Amino acid sequence: MLLIGIVGKPNSGKSTFLAALTLAPVEISSRPFTTTKPNRAVGYARVPCVCREFEVEDNPVNSICIDGARLIPVELLDCPGLIPGSHAGRGQGNRFLDEVRNADALIHVVDASGSTDAEGRYCKPGYRDPLDDVKFLEEEIALWLQGILTRKWSRVVKSAEVLGKRPEEALAQELAGLKIRISHVSQTLSRLGLDAKRLSAWSSGDLKRFVMEVWKAAKPVIIAANKIDLPEAEENAERIREAGYPTIKCCAEAELTLRKAADLGLIRYQPGDKRFQILASLTAQQNEALEIIRRKVLEKFGTTGIQETLNKLCIDLLNMIVVYPVKDLEKLCDGEGNVLPDAYLVPKGTTARELAYMIHQDLGDRFIHAVDARTGRRLGEDYQLRNNDVVRIVAVGLRA
Repeated sequence: MLLIGIVGKPNSGKSTFLAALTLAPVEISSRPFTTTKPNRAVGYARVPCVCREFEVEDNPVNSICIDGARLIPVELLDCPGLIPGSHAGRGQGNRFLDEVRNADALIHVVDASGSTDAEGRYCKPGYRDPLDDVKFLEEEIALWLQGILTRKWSRVVKSAEVLGKRPEEALAQELAGLKIRISHVSQTLSRLGLDAKRLSAWSSGDLKRFVMEVWKAAKPVIIAANKIDLPEAEENAERIREAGYPTIKCCAEAELTLRKAADLGLIRYQPGDKRFQILASLTAQQNEALEIIRRKVLEKFGTTGIQETLNKLCIDLLNMIVVYPVKDLEKLCDGEGNVLPDAYLVPKGTTARELAYMIHQDLGDRFIHAVDARTGRRLGEDYQLRNNDVVRIVAVGLRA
């Protein structure tokens, strides 16, 4: 399962964002550092399900399908707020940063209204430039990574310049614990034009540029421009996007309100919907709250942006596709009769054999071929899966 870290400064709305995505019972407060330890919960990437194309009624096992929308589980990690100096341990920042080392990508929740200062204290809307918050997080992560690599730098240089190991291998070896692969290192060296053959000649500035870019290559970051319903927020969100950052305008508080109302049966609403339908008699206060959300968020921006943030990160930035393995091609079911039981989020370029290994080690070891449900065509082990492929894996002595 993908692991997505939710990061940002205190009072940016991270815990509300997590609760809005998952309905997890996390503590939400205006006090800085309310989150003192990471919260983990499961959210769902939302994609169109193939059940409509195949005209079948599915009964998923590893995911959920609601009205033709497949919801695929993603693990979310809400980290306590980061403040300037976190890389040096201020505010227990080192421990918080360590929590995201295993993340596949990050959602940076930013107070787009500019109503919280650098350390998360409330201030007049527009006082703080949210673009500074975006750059601050980059800086803290870069300094943290630079510190990690600096402590190991003599070993990296020795491996590359004395022992003859390829520079990208020497660097990747020391960064492996951060889920940074050799391909990320090679890509970054090429893009920055750094002289990898003379690592000993790198300046501290070269090292900082390298770690900042290799982190982005390994762990894409999307900006959740939160509190979009407040003054100055929309303009600030546009400025962040124009600065080159993938940005989604969102309102976590509105999404959480809608999710809770739907959970109580008061409205019909699914995460990512553009509208809601009232199902029960509401109080004047409830009606007013929903009308504000309808007018100031949904009608203006289309959605609350919360589900869109997770979808864009998983599908676009992480470049994932969805595939559906089945055992019976005619009925599109597994051995228990569940129709379209599983939906897997996999990186684009994943092969049929790699999918087999994701399902079960034995299935990968004994792989013979896969079969495409639409055409009946046999697919070899090197076949690169396409989005919405429905396939059967054929293996020696095993079928799935």
